[in-house]
Amino acid sequence: MKVSKKWLNEYVPVEDIDTNSLANKIELSAVEIDGVSRLEDGQKKIVVGHINSLVPHPNSDHLKICQVDVGEEEPYQIVCGAPNVESGQNVIVALPNSWIAGHNKIKKSKMRGEVSMGMICSLQEIGFSESVVPKKYADGIYVLPQDAIPGQPIFSYLGMDEDVIDIDITPNRADLLSIRGVANEVAALYDKKVSFSQPELSEESGSQIADYVEVNAPAELAPTYLMRIIKNVKVAESPLWLQKRLWNAGIRPINNVVDVTNYILMDYGQPLHSFDYDKLETKNIVVRLAQEGEEITTLDDEKRKLSADDIVITNGDVPVALAGTMGGANTQIDDRSQTIALESAVFDGHRIRKTARKEKLHSEASVRFERGINVATVREALDSAAELIAELGDGQIVAGVAGEEHADQSAKKVEISLERINHVLGTELNSQEVKQIFTRLDFGVEEDHGVYTVEIPVRRWDIEIDADLIEEVARLYGYDKLPATLPAGEATPGKYTKVQKAIRETRRLLESAGLDQAISYGLTTPKKAQRFAMEPALQTNLDFPMSSDHTTLRMNLLSGLLDDLSYNSARKVENVALYEQGRVFFRDEDNERPREVEHVAGALTGLFHEATWNASKKPVDFYLTKGIITFLLSALGITRGIRFEATAKHEEMHPGRTADIYLNDQLLGFVGEIHPNLAKEYKLKRTYVFELDLEKIIAAPKDELVYQEISKYPTITRDVALAVPNEITNQQILNSIWANGGHHLVDVRLFDYYQGEHITKGFKSLAYTLVYQDKKATLKDDEVTAEFDRAITKLQEELEVTVR
Repeated sequence: MKVSKKWLNEYVPVEDIDTNSLANKIELSAVEIDGVSRLEDGQKKIVVGHINSLVPHPNSDHLKICQVDVGEEEPYQIVCGAPNVESGQNVIVALPNSWIAGHNKIKKSKMRGEVSMGMICSLQEIGFSESVVPKKYADGIYVLPQDAIPGQPIFSYLGMDEDVIDIDITPNRADLLSIRGVANEVAALYDKKVSFSQPELSEESGSQIADYVEVNAPAELAPTYLMRIIKNVKVAESPLWLQKRLWNAGIRPINNVVDVTNYILMDYGQPLHSFDYDKLETKNIVVRLAQEGEEITTLDDEKRKLSADDIVITNGDVPVALAGTMGGANTQIDDRSQTIALESAVFDGHRIRKTARKEKLHSEASVRFERGINVATVREALDSAAELIAELGDGQIVAGVAGEEHADQSAKKVEISLERINHVLGTELNSQEVKQIFTRLDFGVEEDHGVYTVEIPVRRWDIEIDADLIEEVARLYGYDKLPATLPAGEATPGKYTKVQKAIRETRRLLESAGLDQAISYGLTTPKKAQRFAMEPALQTNLDFPMSSDHTTLRMNLLSGLLDDLSYNSARKVENVALYEQGRVFFRDEDNERPREVEHVAGALTGLFHEATWNASKKPVDFYLTKGIITFLLSALGITRGIRFEATAKHEEMHPGRTADIYLNDQLLGFVGEIHPNLAKEYKLKRTYVFELDLEKIIAAPKDELVYQEISKYPTITRDVALAVPNEITNQQILNSIWANGGHHLVDVRLFDYYQGEHITKGFKSLAYTLVYQDKKATLKDDEVTAEFDRAITKLQEELEVTVR
């Protein structure tokens, strides 16, 4: 909200207050200030000029040589290339050695051989934003009114000498979304009185509003809906005083009808809309909900398909405006408009918010309807606008107002005690001080034995309960004056929970294994959300997604990691190892909200490490990825009961290079190579991934980490080579050896794998080293032999392997 100090001064005397001090006072007491600005700053020697005559430039097909009166004895010759420059215009002139916006200095120069004593300027060249320049002058110079005096500084003509305070309005203080609202706030802060003008309508007695329009507006959609008619209006450019008010408020001037509605919007905070009455083609104005799929073309020339939650204004048949958001192109004001139907209303803020978000139409009007408006000034704002349109357009106001006011305009009463105020704020305010604060806020107040009954005017709809009144007292008393009191109570030392510790340890372990952390979006596409499913569940979609790529809550982490790998690969980074720890979302049948489950996943492609002088390169493969998982689980205390089972049930994974990971009979996740078709989709080379349910891992029983003294007794090893059927896995053999190897067995290592000649077809050769040790005495050879033989015998019985 941009507030001109000059405009504000018309309602509350602030002329003698330093602008920066005023802004600081507002920021310390109410809302943040984004900045204070003045367009004039940094510019000088810019004056009004009158073009006496002009001729085409002899050496250019678009330049003109102008003789310009700038208040000196002789006119200045200025070369200008603006397409709209004409003789007889009053224009903006930057004199030689002047400074314009952007710290640009204008000097006397020659343009294609002709002397140019300065420059005829557009509004943009002297610091105006493109968004506030009238479209008529957007591609050329700005033309000043005929009463502008040549040679006079331009700054006051264009409002460039006005200080503008940019206020950042919080949602709870929507009452400040108007000049009058800010004036009330400033008056309270400085203990001053406001003075607001009231409209004085001159209605035409010969016609009645009922002859022009009848309104049907249900109270549940529009608690207040009012309309006036102004006839015989001449639509034209607004006077300069009105244009200055608008562009200093950040609004582009359009014409004297639309500009008045925007002016009243900024003045009262009341959105208005003007219709070309003749284009309505009926006297019936009906406010209703749109029909599903109904269409309207709005003022921005966008055709919009409406839903059944949108409120529309209709002529009894077709929509002519999207209520509270934007008008329809079929009834917009143009140069031929003569009869104006002017609307002032209060709409259901919840529906306006949904419509604005769905249609991406967060207009000045919709913002105010969403946050609330002063229902007590709806009619006053309508009357003020009608009066001003009639004045600027030489029109006549038709007698009467159509529509009804159902909105509650009664003041709220809230009780609070002096004891309560001082207890919460830690102050020692007396009764008179508190009463004076409420009086400064222009609240009605009565006191009875330290209990205040405060009457809240409708313009402060943000105040509902006693806590709101305490905040008002604190604001006006001064937050900086509140005593600093340390909280009493026993301090509780902060610490991580068991789950938090496990999550942080998981991240540390994966990073120590050589993976880098990635953080992906929790939202993805429906297709990616369903991939790599670890359990059957429904997806969760957003009602109002910000983009088509972020519509659905993720049900896996791998889709995000593959996006990251693809991003890196597209930029020639092909050796990548990433992990992510985060939540996935599974929704059960008949549940609106999903379950949130902690997962951890990894994705690796290319080389795990490149060749060095003392080590060869190591490409990522299944066994490397499996080893990372084994390391992670072992370090987290899960050393027994883990098994990997080959599977082809994951359609996104390579059917011959994928395994499910089990802890006893509980599925923890999977590991393997992604399917070649998926790798092609992401434009990746061979990529290996894993995803684990971290919550199951955290909940699983752990082996306690017990530090023991290193045994001083030697170990004994036994090697065995086995002919193993192809369907028997290494894990099965290890499980059998550990189960039957005896209590002296401390380690089992696979040291050789062979398949080819000298091995029966359908078999493979696996060679193992078994390590035995007694931590209390020296092992005897016959003890080791007995345990070793028992383990081998069980292997032959259970798995039908043959000792080679």
